[in-house]
Amino acid sequence: MSSTYKIITYGCQMNVHESEKIAGMLESEGLTPAEEAEIADVIVLNTCCVRESAETRVLGNLGILKKAKERKPDMKIIVCGCMTQAEGVAEKLKKRCPFINAIIGTHNLNKIPVLLRAYDKKTQIEITEEQGINEKIPIARTSGINAWVNIMYGCNNFCSYCIVPYVRGRERSREKKNIISDVKQLINDGYKQITLLGQNVNSYGNDLNGKTENFPSLLRDLSALDGKFRIKFMTSHPKDILIETADAIAESDKLSRFVHMPAQSGSDRILRLMNRKYTSAEYLAKIDMLKSKLPDVGLSGDIMVGFPTETEDDFSDTLKIVTATEYNNLYTFIYSRRSGTPAAVMEGQVPISDKKRRIRELIDLQFAIGNRLAEKCVGNTYEVLCTEYKNGKIIGETNCGKAVTLAGNKELIGKFINVRITENKNSKLYGVNTL
Repeated sequence: MSSTYKIITYGCQMNVHESEKIAGMLESEGLTPAEEAEIADVIVLNTCCVRESAETRVLGNLGILKKAKERKPDMKIIVCGCMTQAEGVAEKLKKRCPFINAIIGTHNLNKIPVLLRAYDKKTQIEITEEQGINEKIPIARTSGINAWVNIMYGCNNFCSYCIVPYVRGRERSREKKNIISDVKQLINDGYKQITLLGQNVNSYGNDLNGKTENFPSLLRDLSALDGKFRIKFMTSHPKDILIETADAIAESDKLSRFVHMPAQSGSDRILRLMNRKYTSAEYLAKIDMLKSKLPDVGLSGDIMVGFPTETEDDFSDTLKIVTATEYNNLYTFIYSRRSGTPAAVMEGQVPISDKKRRIRELIDLQFAIGNRLAEKCVGNTYEVLCTEYKNGKIIGETNCGKAVTLAGNKELIGKFINVRITENKNSKLYGVNTL
């Protein structure tokens, strides 16, 4: 009987894709997926540390896995990802959870097969500083017709609340020829929606020799590939998005008209404290540029409430920027201290009662905006990529990022169809296949 593995993933799409790489490495060693962690021979926790609550969940799961390992002593437990790369965490984990077999940093994922073959009952730690890009890691994709492709790693921005540059390292772009080769292969393999990943995709190419490649040129080259498919990307830093990127999208029938533009705050004072490197006016100018180039653009964003010293006036400015932008979708967060970041030691931490009140008001505002935008869609027809079959219904996505539910069967998965929107229920769109 072959050995089995289970990967437990925390955090962002970058981690989801890296778990696919971990799965690819494990399967290349002859392992097969297990349904449940408790019965697996190898368990990998791919961790996140953007918020300390994510670390709490990891530690809780490790407590459960300790009992599973007591029942199954040969079980191998590996912890990897951003949490392990944070300063001092690996040694703390080793001391607190000595039953872990290996602790691996974000730059050492390729060492997983080696550590498994060199199995030792003592905890092994493999944490190094930033390295080059390994292009030879196999990938076991798990997202249906969707595929993720890294175009770069790391971040140079050092927002004051964010741990990512400290655990992911500086920006490192992949060679464009390797990205194009990956996307070509995915298209040939039948994937229909390909998402380009980077902490700030707009910085793509800044570190390559000569700096002759940039994100708009990459988008144009990918758009020129043959086939029927859709290209998405995330995440965009507002300070770096170029008008050439909007032009590339406007000229293409393969680039999604959906842009994620995290504002984080509408207050210029708070934006300075966050080290975001733009003002609210500059952010809105970028939004206006996107809307002028792409009249049907779908926008999403991130907003954080309760950043240190945030006042009611600051929060009022945030409500104004949300109202002016008109996001289709908005991801809202309450600021929580993240050890190792400048914001964690700032004075003027906001009481939790104020944070909760503000985020409720923000959510209510966004719901009204989203519902109004969704209502405008009723009666319109969109090209929809069918991505999921659930409870007798098809769930698909328009080119501008709107989710649509309609009647259909599994055979529609992966197909582009025209859908007329018939109803909006609380910002959720329903439609019919126009055949």
